Amino acid sequence: MFPTSWLLCLAFIDLVLATGYLNLALPNGYHEARNAAPSGFTLVEPAPADATLKLRFALAQNDPDGLISALYDVSDPASPTYGQHLTKMEVDKFVAPRPAAVEAVDNWLREKKIAGTRLSHTGDWVGFDLPVRQANEHFAANFSIFLDTRTGKQIIRTLAYALPAELQGHVDFIHPTISFASTGSRHRALVAKPTVANSVKQGIPTACVNGTTPACLQYIYGIPSTPAVNRDNQLGVTGRQGGIAGYSYLKTFLETYRPDMDPNTNFTVVGIDGGSNNQSLPSISEGNLDIQYTVGVATGVPVDYVFVGTEWQDGEFEGWLDEANYLLALDNPPQVMTTSWGEYEESYFSRPVTERLCQAYAQLGARGVSFLVASLDGGVGCSPDNITNFEATFPSNCPYVTSVGGTDHYDPEIAWPYSSGGFTNYFPTPAYQKAAVSTYLARYGHENAGRFNASGRGFPDISALATQYPIFEGVWFDSGGTSAASPVIASMVALVNDRLRSIGKPPLGWLNPLLYSEKGILALTDITSGNSSITCTDSDQPRGFDAVPGWDPVTGLGTPSFDKLLALAGF
Repeated sequence: MFPTSWLLCLAFIDLVLATGYLNLALPNGYHEARNAAPSGFTLVEPAPADATLKLRFALAQNDPDGLISALYDVSDPASPTYGQHLTKMEVDKFVAPRPAAVEAVDNWLREKKIAGTRLSHTGDWVGFDLPVRQANEHFAANFSIFLDTRTGKQIIRTLAYALPAELQGHVDFIHPTISFASTGSRHRALVAKPTVANSVKQGIPTACVNGTTPACLQYIYGIPSTPAVNRDNQLGVTGRQGGIAGYSYLKTFLETYRPDMDPNTNFTVVGIDGGSNNQSLPSISEGNLDIQYTVGVATGVPVDYVFVGTEWQDGEFEGWLDEANYLLALDNPPQVMTTSWGEYEESYFSRPVTERLCQAYAQLGARGVSFLVASLDGGVGCSPDNITNFEATFPSNCPYVTSVGGTDHYDPEIAWPYSSGGFTNYFPTPAYQKAAVSTYLARYGHENAGRFNASGRGFPDISALATQYPIFEGVWFDSGGTSAASPVIASMVALVNDRLRSIGKPPLGWLNPLLYSEKGILALTDITSGNSSITCTDSDQPRGFDAVPGWDPVTGLGTPSFDKLLALAGF
């Protein structure tokens, strides 16, 4: 049953659909609402009453705060339980839905004669199909058709909805409702340039005259070429539609730049949501970049390519939740994951949706998985609600992943201008980075003041080279971006884990508390030159942050070296 005040709310929703704008000073009762459709979407008309919506409940979990406490306990090097990662069963107990929530949802679905389907192994997600007419009635919503002007595709969304009284306190949110994920394929942009000439240039180390090759990375960061020995120490790489990684291309790459390796060294593929590394399909080069610079850098580490297709079981999560649920359902997920894909924070996912996805990464961290993500290549971003403001990226905005920014040049490195970084509007500054971020804000916060959330989680956390990566895709060409930087650091972490495994120590797991510790900061090379710089409109002035001493929202804490990272790990 709904309170009578919600009838008045429905009238406001009609006004929203007529004007495209929702005044947030609404009568009480709405569970989620947004002030307007994000930039790039326009209202078309009310959705047909008989159109079927695929919705899902996010059930209230048993002890989500306890999960975060446990994550810190096993990840903070000052904790007496550091490194004592949780088992799958222990993590599941924190996030399994409360019995009262299960009962309330089951009773409501039964009363409404709606079939529900359990969508996660813990049961905290329940999916169901519902005609628009009933969805509007049950959730005080007004589902309508919106046009994605960038792709010409249409989606059905509402700008506000309410929870029936019987579900309040038992359901965290309903999805998809007010989230507007773009209908197009998104990935970080490749930086295609002519291949660097094979000749010594002034200021470039000899090892790097051919670009940022494996040999160059080994020289710059001290990455060993000695093969890993533990086959149960795995490195996972996220693949997405279009990111085909060629087997023959990898062989040519290894023959050219890792002649000390067996050129037949390969990787395994796991397809979810219909994903397939089909060699007959065209590639957007992302897959070849990621695979060539994990297999070719993490010598001897087994690499799993987790390829997410487009038959999404998670609806407008677009495979993000499906991948997380796949990993969480494994008894032994890869100890390191790297993903080069992302979204913009405010433009695509609502706060509750983002928080639940982020919590999935926290679950993986508690189980000893280091989850690294590219910060993306759009500088400070352009907020959809106010073009003068900056916009963070997902999943870098999540405090429980390690966000990797980009650098340029070799000796010394400087900030790469397109390295995304800034402050999220969705998560507060986490405890592990408060000192570093507070120092930055005290010294430099007046620059760009008012254009970012100074109380938000700052990113990136660390950085690596982001330019002049030669890849092979039938022809040689240079690529780059933070999606090159993230696989490189992930490879370093995987090699450290191999050494730790050999002496009976646990993997590094969630990295951030270690990196932001006093010893962690000293183990990194601070990047103090360069800046991020982009424009959002033709008339826009360049916007960005400067790389400065200490943590900054361009390069984070700086770049790692293998030997210092290994020592930091206690080897």
